Amino acid sequence: MREMSKRSTVYFEPELHKALRINAASTRRSLSEIVNEAVRLALREDWEDLQAFENRAGEAILSYEDLRDELKRYHKT
Repeated sequence: MREMSKRSTVYFEPELHKALRINAASTRRSLSEIVNEAVRLALREDWEDLQAFENRAGEAILSYEDLRDELKRYHKT
């Protein structure tokens, strides 16, 4: 488990919990590892979008009209 891990209580539907336990036993991983991986994959796209937004936060803001004009100039060459 990671050093900075946080504890949380999560309630699973009985069938889902059984499937998690079976998967954990067959892969020799903990329920926490499986759930963390599933959540990480589910949130990956959102996380990547947030990272891209943070990375571009300092860029100049371009209006729609300026972008349109720039694209027109680019496609004329």
